[in-house]
Amino acid sequence: MTAEPSSRRELNKAATRESIIAAGLSLALSRGLGGFTAEELADAAGVSRRTFFNYFGSVEEAIAAPTFGFLDRALGKLRERPADEPILESALHVLTGMADNDLIEPMAQSFLVAAGHDPLTRFQLQAFDDCADKIGTAIRERHPELGDDLYVAALAGSIISCGKAALETWMTESGGDLSPSSLTRLRSLLSSAITHLKTGFAAP
Repeated sequence: MTAEPSSRRELNKAATRESIIAAGLSLALSRGLGGFTAEELADAAGVSRRTFFNYFGSVEEAIAAPTFGFLDRALGKLRERPADEPILESALHVLTGMADNDLIEPMAQSFLVAAGHDPLTRFQLQAFDDCADKIGTAIRERHPELGDDLYVAALAGSIISCGKAALETWMTESGGDLSPSSLTRLRSLLSSAITHLKTGFAAP
């Protein structure tokens, strides 16, 4: 009997968090970072200033949250792949299977508004670094026979670097376009970058 209320509370918390993130991205795209305050963000999300700071420590943290969310979702999918599947093959399956624009669009928006804004860029880099550490842990869990920490760290870092390269290429190509076709292109670039890594970066 207690599980249902608890579940409702968690759902409500998740919905509040998402409304704050969505409001932050909308304000950042329309006004630019620095063009609004935490109080204005909270008001746009329909929450109090205190509630905002219960969820996020700053505007930048809220706007960077979709990158953490996307990477965590991808990592979760990676852990669901067969244990005997090569890690880069698993990464390709994950990226080609994440075809939901509702998931990738906030991350793309966050990456766009972070460009040239050092505080937000630092949060983005933290997200990528955290994910690289988690990928390294996942590799060791799947392949305990790998005793070479350098190999695991280099592989995990390479996967993340491929993701960042794809995002940067997409941003240059798209010029900020967030249409469905542009987001499809982003997913294609992410998959292509991992394919380059998988094939040892043979010349295209």
